Amino acid sequence: MSDPIDDKELGPVPSQNGPAYDVVFGEITEDGPNYRNVGFLGTVILMMKTQIGLGVLAIPTAFDTLGMVPGIICLVAIACITTWSDYMIGVFKLQHREVYGIDDAGALLLGKTGRVILSLAFCLYWIFVSGSGILGISIGLNAVSSHGACTAAFSAVAAILGFIFCSVRTLGRITWLAWVGLPCILTSVIIVTVAVGIQDRPAAAPAPEVGSDWVSDWKVVGNPSFTQGMTAVCNLIFAFSGTPGFFAIVSEMRNPRKYTSALLFCQAGVTIVYAIIGGVVYDYCGSYVSSPALGSAGGTVKKIAYGFALPGLIVTTTIVSHIPAKYIFVHLLRGSRHLNSNTVKHWVVWLSCTLSVIVIAYIIASTIPVFDSLVSLIGALLGTLMCFQPMGGMWLYDNWNKGRKSSKFWLPMVCWSIFVIVLGSFFTIAGTYACVVGIKQSYDESGGSPAFSCADNSNSS
Repeated sequence: MSDPIDDKELGPVPSQNGPAYDVVFGEITEDGPNYRNVGFLGTVILMMKTQIGLGVLAIPTAFDTLGMVPGIICLVAIACITTWSDYMIGVFKLQHREVYGIDDAGALLLGKTGRVILSLAFCLYWIFVSGSGILGISIGLNAVSSHGACTAAFSAVAAILGFIFCSVRTLGRITWLAWVGLPCILTSVIIVTVAVGIQDRPAAAPAPEVGSDWVSDWKVVGNPSFTQGMTAVCNLIFAFSGTPGFFAIVSEMRNPRKYTSALLFCQAGVTIVYAIIGGVVYDYCGSYVSSPALGSAGGTVKKIAYGFALPGLIVTTTIVSHIPAKYIFVHLLRGSRHLNSNTVKHWVVWLSCTLSVIVIAYIIASTIPVFDSLVSLIGALLGTLMCFQPMGGMWLYDNWNKGRKSSKFWLPMVCWSIFVIVLGSFFTIAGTYACVVGIKQSYDESGGSPAFSCADNSNSS
Protein backbone atom coordinates (compact mmCIF):
# COMPACT_ATOMS: atom_id res chain seq x y z
CA MET A 1 0.00 0.00 0.00
CA SER A 2 1.40 3.39 -0.96
CA ASP A 3 1.96 6.01 1.72
CA PRO A 4 -0.66 8.78 1.78
CA ILE A 5 0.00 11.85 -0.31
CA ASP A 6 0.68 15.04 1.60
CA ASP A 7 -2.09 17.24 0.17
CA LYS A 8 -0.48 20.39 1.54
CA GLU A 9 2.39 19.87 -0.86
CA LEU A 10 0.19 19.19 -3.89
CA GLY A 11 -1.41 22.57 -4.31
CA PRO A 12 -5.16 23.25 -4.12
CA VAL A 13 -7.60 20.43 -3.39
CA PRO A 14 -11.07 20.59 -5.02
CA SER A 15 -12.95 19.74 -1.84
CA GLN A 16 -12.35 18.55 1.68
CA ASN A 17 -13.27 14.96 0.85
CA GLY A 18 -12.38 14.96 -2.85
CA PRO A 19 -9.36 13.37 -4.54
CA ALA A 20 -5.90 14.91 -4.16
CA TYR A 21 -5.09 17.42 -6.83
CA ASP A 22 -1.72 18.28 -8.35
CA VAL A 23 -1.22 21.31 -10.58
CA VAL A 24 0.74 19.20 -13.09
CA PHE A 25 -0.87 15.75 -12.90
CA GLY A 26 -4.44 16.76 -12.06
CA GLU A 27 -6.61 14.58 -9.81
CA ILE A 28 -4.76 11.64 -8.29
CA THR A 29 -7.15 8.75 -7.63
CA GLU A 30 -7.09 5.00 -7.08
CA ASP A 31 -8.19 4.51 -10.70
CA GLY A 32 -4.87 5.65 -12.18
CA PRO A 33 -1.13 5.81 -11.48
CA ASN A 34 0.00 7.63 -8.32
CA TYR A 35 2.52 10.12 -9.69
CA ARG A 36 3.19 11.60 -6.23
CA ASN A 37 4.64 8.64 -4.35
CA VAL A 38 8.41 9.17 -3.99
CA GLY A 39 9.54 9.43 -0.35
CA PHE A 40 12.70 10.98 1.12
CA LEU A 41 14.96 7.91 0.83
CA GLY A 42 13.56 7.17 -2.60
CA THR A 43 14.43 10.72 -3.64
CA VAL A 44 18.01 10.36 -2.40
CA ILE A 45 18.55 7.06 -4.20
CA LEU A 46 16.96 8.28 -7.45
CA MET A 47 19.12 11.41 -7.36
CA MET A 48 22.28 9.43 -6.71
CA LYS A 49 21.49 6.87 -9.41
CA THR A 50 20.74 9.68 -11.86
CA GLN A 51 24.17 11.13 -11.10
CA ILE A 52 26.31 8.04 -10.47
CA GLY A 53 26.15 5.97 -13.59
CA LEU A 54 28.06 6.50 -16.78
CA GLY A 55 29.89 9.66 -15.71
CA VAL A 56 31.96 7.97 -12.99
CA LEU A 57 33.51 5.67 -15.60
CA ALA A 58 35.11 8.63 -17.42
CA ILE A 59 36.51 10.52 -14.40
CA PRO A 60 39.94 8.76 -14.23
CA THR A 61 40.49 9.58 -17.92
CA ALA A 62 39.66 13.23 -17.21
CA PHE A 63 42.18 13.24 -14.35
CA ASP A 64 44.79 11.81 -16.71
CA THR A 65 44.26 14.73 -19.07
CA LEU A 66 44.13 17.51 -16.48
CA GLY A 67 46.46 16.08 -13.84
CA MET A 68 45.49 14.94 -10.36
CA VAL A 69 45.32 18.34 -8.62
CA PRO A 70 43.59 20.35 -11.37
CA GLY A 71 41.27 17.40 -11.93
CA ILE A 72 40.11 17.28 -8.31
CA ILE A 73 39.81 21.10 -8.17
CA CYS A 74 37.63 21.09 -11.30
CA LEU A 75 35.58 18.19 -9.90
CA VAL A 76 34.84 20.02 -6.64
CA ALA A 77 34.13 23.32 -8.43
CA ILE A 78 31.64 21.65 -10.78
CA ALA A 79 30.07 19.84 -7.80
CA CYS A 80 29.53 23.17 -6.00
CA ILE A 81 28.00 24.90 -9.02
CA THR A 82 25.70 22.01 -9.89
CA THR A 83 24.64 21.65 -6.25
CA TRP A 84 23.49 25.27 -6.31
CA SER A 85 21.74 24.63 -9.63
CA ASP A 86 20.02 21.58 -8.15
CA TYR A 87 18.98 23.61 -5.11
CA MET A 88 17.41 26.24 -7.35
CA ILE A 89 15.22 23.57 -8.94
CA GLY A 90 13.63 22.77 -5.58
CA VAL A 91 13.17 26.45 -4.67
CA PHE A 92 11.69 27.27 -8.07
CA LYS A 93 9.30 24.30 -7.93
CA LEU A 94 7.92 25.37 -4.54
CA GLN A 95 7.36 28.90 -5.79
CA HIS A 96 5.91 27.84 -9.16
CA ARG A 97 3.92 24.63 -8.65
CA GLU A 98 2.91 24.51 -12.32
CA VAL A 99 6.53 23.79 -13.32
CA TYR A 100 7.11 20.15 -14.28
CA GLY A 101 10.17 20.31 -16.54
CA ILE A 102 12.94 22.68 -17.43
CA ASP A 103 10.91 23.92 -20.40
CA ASP A 104 8.21 25.23 -18.02
CA ALA A 105 10.93 27.24 -16.30
CA GLY A 106 12.14 28.40 -19.71
CA ALA A 107 8.65 29.60 -20.58
CA LEU A 108 8.57 31.76 -17.44
CA LEU A 109 12.04 33.16 -18.20
CA LEU A 110 11.88 33.75 -21.97
CA GLY A 111 8.34 32.96 -23.07
CA LYS A 112 7.66 30.62 -25.97
CA THR A 113 11.26 30.88 -27.22
CA GLY A 114 12.60 29.68 -23.87
CA ARG A 115 10.13 26.79 -23.80
CA VAL A 116 11.02 25.61 -27.30
CA ILE A 117 14.80 25.85 -26.82
CA LEU A 118 14.90 24.13 -23.43
CA SER A 119 12.33 21.47 -24.33
CA LEU A 120 14.34 20.44 -27.39
CA ALA A 121 17.61 20.54 -25.43
CA PHE A 122 16.06 18.54 -22.57
CA CYS A 123 14.75 15.78 -24.81
CA LEU A 124 17.96 15.60 -26.85
CA TYR A 125 20.09 15.55 -23.72
CA TRP A 126 18.32 12.63 -22.05
CA ILE A 127 18.00 10.67 -25.28
CA PHE A 128 21.75 11.08 -25.87
CA VAL A 129 22.39 9.96 -22.28
CA SER A 130 20.12 6.99 -22.90
CA GLY A 131 22.21 6.25 -25.97
CA SER A 132 25.39 6.30 -23.89
CA GLY A 133 23.66 3.92 -21.45
CA ILE A 134 22.89 1.48 -24.27
CA LEU A 135 26.51 1.80 -25.41
CA GLY A 136 27.72 1.08 -21.87
CA ILE A 137 25.54 -2.03 -21.63
CA SER A 138 26.86 -3.31 -24.98
CA ILE A 139 30.43 -2.80 -23.72
CA GLY A 140 29.58 -4.73 -20.56
CA LEU A 141 27.98 -7.60 -22.47
CA ASN A 142 31.03 -7.78 -24.73
CA ALA A 143 33.33 -7.83 -21.71
CA VAL A 144 31.57 -10.59 -19.75
CA SER A 145 31.04 -12.78 -22.83
CA SER A 146 34.48 -12.24 -24.39
CA HIS A 147 32.73 -10.73 -27.41
CA GLY A 148 30.30 -13.62 -27.64
CA ALA A 149 28.10 -11.90 -30.23
CA CYS A 150 27.95 -8.98 -32.63
CA THR A 151 28.10 -5.63 -30.80
CA ALA A 152 25.10 -4.37 -32.77
CA ALA A 153 23.12 -7.33 -31.39
CA PHE A 154 24.23 -6.55 -27.84
CA SER A 155 23.10 -2.95 -28.36
CA ALA A 156 19.72 -4.23 -29.50
CA VAL A 157 19.46 -6.39 -26.36
CA ALA A 158 20.31 -3.31 -24.26
CA ALA A 159 17.61 -1.31 -26.05
CA ILE A 160 14.98 -4.01 -25.46
CA LEU A 161 15.84 -4.18 -21.75
CA GLY A 162 15.71 -0.40 -21.52
CA PHE A 163 12.27 -0.31 -23.17
CA ILE A 164 10.84 -2.97 -20.87
CA PHE A 165 11.99 -1.36 -17.62
CA CYS A 166 11.53 2.32 -18.54
CA SER A 167 7.90 1.60 -19.47
CA VAL A 168 7.07 1.41 -15.75
CA ARG A 169 4.89 4.51 -15.46
CA THR A 170 5.96 6.21 -12.21
CA LEU A 171 9.29 7.01 -10.58
CA GLY A 172 7.89 5.69 -7.31
CA ARG A 173 7.76 2.20 -8.81
CA ILE A 174 11.23 2.56 -10.36
CA THR A 175 12.79 3.45 -7.00
CA TRP A 176 13.44 -0.19 -6.12
CA LEU A 177 15.48 -0.55 -9.31
CA ALA A 178 17.68 2.32 -8.18
CA TRP A 179 18.24 0.53 -4.87
CA VAL A 180 19.58 -2.41 -6.89
CA GLY A 181 21.47 -0.42 -9.52
CA LEU A 182 23.42 1.97 -7.30
CA PRO A 183 25.15 -0.69 -5.15
CA CYS A 184 25.94 -2.67 -8.30
CA ILE A 185 27.71 0.19 -10.08
CA LEU A 186 29.54 1.18 -6.89
CA THR A 187 30.62 -2.40 -6.27
CA SER A 188 32.00 -2.69 -9.79
CA VAL A 189 34.13 0.45 -9.56
CA ILE A 190 35.34 -0.54 -6.07
CA ILE A 191 36.42 -3.92 -7.46
CA VAL A 192 38.44 -2.20 -10.16
CA THR A 193 39.84 0.33 -7.68
CA VAL A 194 41.08 -2.47 -5.39
CA ALA A 195 42.30 -4.62 -8.28
CA VAL A 196 44.47 -1.93 -9.88
CA GLY A 197 45.97 -1.27 -6.45
CA ILE A 198 47.12 -4.87 -5.88
CA GLN A 199 48.10 -5.76 -9.44
CA ASP A 200 51.64 -5.26 -10.73
CA ARG A 201 50.45 -2.88 -13.43
CA PRO A 202 47.32 -1.86 -15.38
CA ALA A 203 46.17 -4.11 -18.19
CA ALA A 204 47.28 -1.67 -20.91
CA ALA A 205 50.72 -0.87 -19.42
CA PRO A 206 53.86 -2.42 -20.94
CA ALA A 207 55.85 -4.92 -18.91
CA PRO A 208 58.67 -3.29 -16.90
CA GLU A 209 62.29 -4.13 -17.47
CA VAL A 210 63.62 -7.28 -15.79
CA GLY A 211 64.44 -6.63 -12.15
CA SER A 212 62.34 -3.46 -11.86
CA ASP A 213 58.77 -2.72 -10.83
CA TRP A 214 56.23 -0.85 -12.89
CA VAL A 215 55.75 2.72 -11.66
CA SER A 216 52.61 4.70 -12.42
CA ASP A 217 53.16 7.78 -14.56
CA TRP A 218 50.34 9.80 -13.00
CA LYS A 219 50.84 13.56 -13.11
CA VAL A 220 50.23 16.17 -10.44
CA VAL A 221 49.50 18.76 -13.14
CA GLY A 222 48.80 17.84 -16.75
CA ASN A 223 49.71 19.75 -19.87
CA PRO A 224 46.68 19.30 -22.14
CA SER A 225 45.90 21.23 -25.28
CA PHE A 226 42.81 23.42 -25.26
CA THR A 227 40.84 20.68 -27.01
CA GLN A 228 41.97 17.98 -24.59
CA GLY A 229 41.40 20.14 -21.52
CA MET A 230 37.90 21.19 -22.51
CA THR A 231 36.98 17.61 -23.36
CA ALA A 232 38.14 16.47 -19.91
CA VAL A 233 36.19 19.22 -18.14
CA CYS A 234 33.10 18.31 -20.16
CA ASN A 235 33.50 14.71 -18.96
CA LEU A 236 33.41 15.99 -15.39
CA ILE A 237 30.34 18.13 -16.14
CA PHE A 238 28.62 15.05 -17.56
CA ALA A 239 29.32 13.21 -14.30
CA PHE A 240 27.15 15.79 -12.46
CA SER A 241 24.63 16.47 -15.19
CA GLY A 242 21.70 14.58 -13.69
CA THR A 243 20.44 18.08 -12.78
CA PRO A 244 17.58 18.37 -15.32
CA GLY A 245 16.17 15.06 -14.12
CA PHE A 246 15.66 16.58 -10.67
CA PHE A 247 12.67 18.54 -12.01
CA ALA A 248 10.84 15.25 -12.56
CA ILE A 249 11.98 13.85 -9.21
CA VAL A 250 10.79 16.81 -7.14
CA SER A 251 7.50 16.79 -9.07
CA GLU A 252 6.83 13.20 -7.96
CA MET A 253 7.87 13.66 -4.31
CA ARG A 254 5.24 13.24 -1.63
CA ASN A 255 6.79 16.13 0.29
CA PRO A 256 8.81 18.52 -1.92
CA ARG A 257 9.96 20.48 1.13
CA LYS A 258 12.36 17.63 1.91
CA TYR A 259 14.01 18.05 -1.48
CA THR A 260 16.94 20.19 -0.26
CA SER A 261 17.91 17.72 2.48
CA ALA A 262 17.81 14.85 -0.01
CA LEU A 263 19.88 16.90 -2.45
CA LEU A 264 22.64 17.59 0.08
CA PHE A 265 22.88 13.89 0.95
CA CYS A 266 23.09 13.05 -2.73
CA GLN A 267 25.69 15.62 -3.78
CA ALA A 268 27.96 15.03 -0.80
CA GLY A 269 27.96 11.29 -1.40
CA VAL A 270 28.41 11.62 -5.16
CA THR A 271 31.34 14.04 -4.87
CA ILE A 272 33.16 11.88 -2.32
CA VAL A 273 32.68 8.76 -4.45
CA TYR A 274 33.89 10.52 -7.60
CA ALA A 275 36.98 12.01 -5.93
CA ILE A 276 38.05 8.77 -4.24
CA ILE A 277 37.42 6.44 -7.15
CA GLY A 278 38.76 8.80 -9.80
CA GLY A 279 41.86 9.65 -7.76
CA VAL A 280 42.74 6.10 -6.70
CA VAL A 281 42.23 4.53 -10.13
CA TYR A 282 44.26 7.27 -11.82
CA ASP A 283 46.98 7.08 -9.16
CA TYR A 284 47.54 3.38 -9.90
CA CYS A 285 46.93 3.39 -13.65
CA GLY A 286 48.36 6.71 -14.78
CA SER A 287 48.10 7.24 -18.51
CA TYR A 288 47.16 3.59 -18.99
CA VAL A 289 43.68 4.02 -17.53
CA SER A 290 40.94 2.66 -19.77
CA SER A 291 37.73 4.34 -20.85
CA PRO A 292 35.32 3.20 -19.49
CA ALA A 293 37.47 2.78 -16.37
CA LEU A 294 36.15 -0.72 -15.61
CA GLY A 295 38.54 -2.15 -18.21
CA SER A 296 41.66 -0.82 -16.45
CA ALA A 297 42.42 -4.02 -14.53
CA GLY A 298 41.98 -6.20 -17.61
CA GLY A 299 41.16 -9.89 -18.04
CA THR A 300 39.22 -11.62 -15.32
CA VAL A 301 38.76 -8.50 -13.20
CA LYS A 302 37.16 -6.69 -16.12
CA LYS A 303 34.64 -9.51 -16.53
CA ILE A 304 33.83 -9.52 -12.82
CA ALA A 305 33.53 -5.72 -12.69
CA TYR A 306 31.24 -5.57 -15.69
CA GLY A 307 29.24 -8.47 -14.31
CA PHE A 308 28.43 -6.35 -11.26
CA ALA A 309 28.08 -3.17 -13.32
CA LEU A 310 25.56 -4.48 -15.83
CA PRO A 311 22.51 -4.25 -13.49
CA GLY A 312 23.60 -0.72 -12.61
CA LEU A 313 24.01 0.23 -16.26
CA ILE A 314 20.59 -1.21 -17.06
CA VAL A 315 19.02 0.80 -14.23
CA THR A 316 20.81 3.95 -15.42
CA THR A 317 19.44 3.41 -18.92
CA THR A 318 15.99 2.78 -17.43
CA ILE A 319 15.92 6.06 -15.48
CA VAL A 320 17.45 8.27 -18.18
CA SER A 321 15.03 6.81 -20.75
CA HIS A 322 12.00 7.09 -18.45
CA ILE A 323 12.60 10.81 -17.79
CA PRO A 324 12.32 12.08 -21.40
CA ALA A 325 9.53 9.62 -22.17
CA LYS A 326 7.54 10.82 -19.14
CA TYR A 327 8.28 14.43 -20.09
CA ILE A 328 6.87 13.98 -23.61
CA PHE A 329 3.94 11.93 -22.28
CA VAL A 330 2.92 14.53 -19.69
CA HIS A 331 3.08 17.35 -22.22
CA LEU A 332 1.01 15.41 -24.76
CA LEU A 333 -1.76 14.52 -22.29
CA ARG A 334 -1.54 17.35 -19.76
CA GLY A 335 -5.01 18.61 -18.90
CA SER A 336 -6.62 15.48 -20.30
CA ARG A 337 -8.33 12.71 -18.31
CA HIS A 338 -6.07 10.25 -20.14
CA LEU A 339 -3.00 11.47 -18.21
CA ASN A 340 -4.04 9.88 -14.93
CA SER A 341 -6.43 7.09 -15.92
CA ASN A 342 -5.83 3.66 -17.40
CA THR A 343 -7.44 4.28 -20.79
CA VAL A 344 -6.36 2.77 -24.11
CA LYS A 345 -5.12 6.19 -25.26
CA HIS A 346 -3.11 6.53 -22.06
CA TRP A 347 -1.25 3.26 -22.70
CA VAL A 348 -0.78 3.79 -26.43
CA VAL A 349 0.72 7.24 -25.94
CA TRP A 350 2.90 6.12 -23.02
CA LEU A 351 4.36 3.07 -24.78
CA SER A 352 4.84 5.09 -27.97
CA CYS A 353 6.87 7.63 -25.99
CA THR A 354 9.11 5.03 -24.34
CA LEU A 355 9.62 3.11 -27.59
CA SER A 356 10.50 6.28 -29.55
CA VAL A 357 13.07 7.36 -26.96
CA ILE A 358 14.71 3.92 -26.93
CA VAL A 359 14.82 3.59 -30.73
CA ILE A 360 16.48 7.00 -31.17
CA ALA A 361 18.90 6.24 -28.32
CA TYR A 362 19.82 2.94 -29.97
CA ILE A 363 20.58 4.71 -33.23
CA ILE A 364 22.80 7.24 -31.40
CA ALA A 365 24.67 4.47 -29.56
CA SER A 366 25.27 2.65 -32.82
CA THR A 367 26.44 5.68 -34.82
CA ILE A 368 28.80 7.16 -32.15
CA PRO A 369 30.20 3.91 -30.72
CA VAL A 370 33.15 5.49 -28.81
CA PHE A 371 32.29 5.88 -25.11
CA ASP A 372 34.62 8.76 -24.17
CA SER A 373 33.75 10.79 -27.26
CA LEU A 374 30.00 10.37 -26.75
CA VAL A 375 30.17 11.27 -23.05
CA SER A 376 32.23 14.42 -23.61
CA LEU A 377 30.01 15.58 -26.47
CA ILE A 378 26.86 15.17 -24.35
CA GLY A 379 28.46 17.04 -21.46
CA ALA A 380 29.54 19.94 -23.65
CA LEU A 381 26.67 20.40 -26.07
CA LEU A 382 23.73 19.70 -23.77
CA GLY A 383 24.93 19.06 -20.21
CA THR A 384 26.05 22.63 -19.56
CA LEU A 385 22.84 24.07 -21.03
CA MET A 386 20.85 21.85 -18.67
CA CYS A 387 22.89 22.56 -15.52
CA PHE A 388 24.08 26.17 -15.66
CA GLN A 389 22.29 28.88 -17.62
CA PRO A 390 18.62 28.17 -16.76
CA MET A 391 19.31 28.04 -13.01
CA GLY A 392 21.05 31.41 -13.04
CA GLY A 393 18.06 32.77 -14.93
CA MET A 394 15.64 31.20 -12.43
CA TRP A 395 17.22 33.04 -9.50
CA LEU A 396 17.18 36.33 -11.40
CA TYR A 397 13.53 35.79 -12.40
CA ASP A 398 12.40 35.35 -8.80
CA ASN A 399 14.64 37.94 -7.16
CA TRP A 400 15.58 40.68 -9.65
CA ASN A 401 12.61 42.92 -8.84
CA LYS A 402 13.18 42.64 -5.09
CA GLY A 403 16.17 44.94 -5.41
CA ARG A 404 19.20 45.57 -3.27
CA LYS A 405 17.13 46.61 -0.24
CA SER A 406 15.63 43.12 0.08
CA SER A 407 18.85 41.53 1.33
CA LYS A 408 22.56 42.26 1.74
CA PHE A 409 23.17 39.15 -0.36
CA TRP A 410 21.12 40.43 -3.30
CA LEU A 411 24.01 41.97 -5.27
CA PRO A 412 26.44 39.06 -4.69
CA MET A 413 23.72 36.64 -5.80
CA VAL A 414 23.03 38.70 -8.92
CA CYS A 415 26.74 38.55 -9.76
CA TRP A 416 26.83 34.81 -9.01
CA SER A 417 23.80 34.08 -11.18
CA ILE A 418 25.25 36.05 -14.09
CA PHE A 419 28.60 34.28 -13.62
CA VAL A 420 26.87 30.86 -13.81
CA ILE A 421 25.08 31.91 -17.02
CA VAL A 422 28.29 33.20 -18.63
CA LEU A 423 30.33 30.18 -17.53
CA GLY A 424 27.72 27.78 -18.85
CA SER A 425 27.58 29.61 -22.18
CA PHE A 426 31.38 29.44 -22.47
CA PHE A 427 31.46 25.71 -21.81
CA THR A 428 28.60 25.09 -24.21
CA ILE A 429 30.35 26.85 -27.09
CA ALA A 430 34.02 26.12 -26.37
CA GLY A 431 33.38 22.62 -25.06
CA THR A 432 31.31 21.57 -28.05
CA TYR A 433 33.97 22.90 -30.41
CA ALA A 434 36.72 21.06 -28.54
CA CYS A 435 34.77 17.79 -28.44
CA VAL A 436 33.94 17.88 -32.15
CA VAL A 437 37.60 18.62 -32.98
CA GLY A 438 38.70 15.82 -30.66
CA ILE A 439 36.31 13.30 -32.25
CA LYS A 440 37.52 14.31 -35.71
CA GLN A 441 41.17 13.94 -34.69
CA SER A 442 40.45 10.53 -33.18
CA TYR A 443 38.80 9.33 -36.37
CA ASP A 444 41.63 10.74 -38.50
CA GLU A 445 44.23 8.92 -36.40
CA SER A 446 42.52 5.58 -35.89
CA GLY A 447 39.88 5.47 -38.58
CA GLY A 448 37.19 5.31 -35.90
CA SER A 449 34.59 2.62 -35.48
CA PRO A 450 31.95 2.19 -38.17
CA ALA A 451 28.28 2.63 -37.33
CA PHE A 452 26.34 -0.52 -36.35
CA SER A 453 29.62 -2.39 -36.11
CA CYS A 454 30.02 -5.96 -34.90
CA ALA A 455 33.54 -5.23 -33.60
CA ASP A 456 34.34 -5.67 -29.90
CA ASN A 457 33.98 -2.28 -28.16
CA SER A 458 35.14 -3.40 -24.72
CA ASN A 459 38.88 -3.06 -25.32
CA SER A 460 39.23 0.73 -25.77
CA SER A 461 41.78 2.51 -23.64
